[in-house]
Amino acid sequence: MKIIECPRDAMQGLQAFVPTEEKVKYLQTLLEIGFDSLDFGSFVSPKAIPQMRDTAEVLAQLDTSVSQTKLLAIVANVRGAQQAVEHAPIQYIGFPLSLSEEFQKRNTNKSISEALVEVAQMQDLCGQHHKELVLYLSMGFGNPYGEPWEPELAGEMTQKLDEMGIKIISLSDTIGVSNPGTIKSLFSTLIPAFPHIEFGAHLHTSPSTWREKVEAAYESGCRRMDGALLGYGGCPMAKDDLVGNMPTEKMISYLQEKGVPLNLNQEALSRSLNQASHVFHSL
Repeated sequence: MKIIECPRDAMQGLQAFVPTEEKVKYLQTLLEIGFDSLDFGSFVSPKAIPQMRDTAEVLAQLDTSVSQTKLLAIVANVRGAQQAVEHAPIQYIGFPLSLSEEFQKRNTNKSISEALVEVAQMQDLCGQHHKELVLYLSMGFGNPYGEPWEPELAGEMTQKLDEMGIKIISLSDTIGVSNPGTIKSLFSTLIPAFPHIEFGAHLHTSPSTWREKVEAAYESGCRRMDGALLGYGGCPMAKDDLVGNMPTEKMISYLQEKGVPLNLNQEALSRSLNQASHVFHSL
């Protein structure tokens, strides 16, 4: 079971800038917990996401030697990927590829077909620098723009990505519209159809629906899940009202109930929860 902690997603929509030293302190504690990966920052335009303008600075101050946790950075285009691959500690480059034309334009200022051209370039870039490209299928469970959505769209897009050699695809509920039915439908269809691809779940949720979403993904065979401590976050490019991330601590409690071995440092987790309260409540 792989848990990906996403402090970048938790912070990116905040209006007040989290000081670099605060970010470093928080991320350093998260590294001690034992998550598989840490979605720690992004190489995007500071005009688009001002909160992440200090990602390179933050990275330079992190001590990654204390942890086996892999670092993941989000990019919005080839230029961002070129910046990200130059940093040795980063192992994963993440790119949001939308099933919605409207959101692809909002999020990365390009069409889906243009984005796919860049995905191929990023895949080559990652291969040259010994990185792994992680594709997020944004609006994977529906969109707020009235555009058509059906599970087959995810299958068609996965086929295209498979032909490019993409090995990790995270189905993303960008605005929290998924339900157990759509979650089960997608994962139970895609996982058997593409057994060589690692499918993840990036599920935004309201406080009342987290458990049914985690359960649906887990029971459908998903073994890679994203979350953010205390459920903070949301995508500021999607719509005005942010829907929070999956609360990692609740996801952990569900997996522990199921007897899933996680090998996490509980003391570091407790410290991180306290720090998260400070980082987010003080702004």
